[in-house]
Amino acid sequence: QVWQIRLDMHLLNHDGNITDAASIAGIVALCHFRRPDVSVQGEEVTVYTPEERDPVPLSIHHMPICVSFAFFHQGTYLLVDPTEREERVMDGLLVIAMNKHHEICTIQSSGVVMLLQDQILRCSKITAVKVAEITELIQKALENDQKARKEGGKFGFAESIPNQRITAFKMESAAVDTNDVEEQAGEIIAKADPPSEVFASPVVHTPGTAQIGEGIESSWGDLEESEKEEAAEEEGESEAAAFECEKVETEDTSTLKETKNEPIVLSDSEEEEVVILEPQELPRKTR
Repeated sequence: QVWQIRLDMHLLNHDGNITDAASIAGIVALCHFRRPDVSVQGEEVTVYTPEERDPVPLSIHHMPICVSFAFFHQGTYLLVDPTEREERVMDGLLVIAMNKHHEICTIQSSGVVMLLQDQILRCSKITAVKVAEITELIQKALENDQKARKEGGKFGFAESIPNQRITAFKMESAAVDTNDVEEQAGEIIAKADPPSEVFASPVVHTPGTAQIGEGIESSWGDLEESEKEEAAEEEGESEAAAFECEKVETEDTSTLKETKNEPIVLSDSEEEEVVILEPQELPRKTR
């Protein structure tokens, strides 16, 4: 027997990069969750209530945290933690999930940008730093929550709203100052270190294929020609089969013409009667 745990997420305020926020919220919820304690004796399983025994946490070995990167100008510039407006104009998105041990759990790339090896390595190094910071914040928040609960404090969604601990109710909307945006953008572009070479389009060796990085040429083109030959052979076989069927139908028609003027005898097995029909009385379906 196992425990079945379902994790539901409800968005309160979305301003971009929902993947990172959802991953942090999900891992924190799993770390904060406590299940009832159980004991097993033979085939008998006993589930204890919170009054009988303190609930126990889940066995979580590591915390995979997602870090998103937005790319602009075909990967020349990257931005960590893009906002909703920045996501509208980005060329591509790279999401790397990593734990504090520098172990990559997953990588997802989307958009129309082609990334080089140096760009992915640069993003992985940034991810390692960000994951270490976020994991430390999560652990401190869990420790503070556990300490406060031992002191008898109440915490939860309802208790967090009056204290303005929910981010959707904590900050009021404010206007963004865009007076010196061009100057700041110029300084960032001047300090940025673009990649040595950017490919605007993939290298296509054969129609319907593409190659990323160095490697041998694909032989799919030869396979396509062989598939065409096989299709031609199958088409020839189908035409021959159709010709045979037509020939058999022609023979059946000629045989029917020869026996057209002879009377046909129909036998009814139940009444054991014999009925003789003349050619002019023969129904169309019987012919």
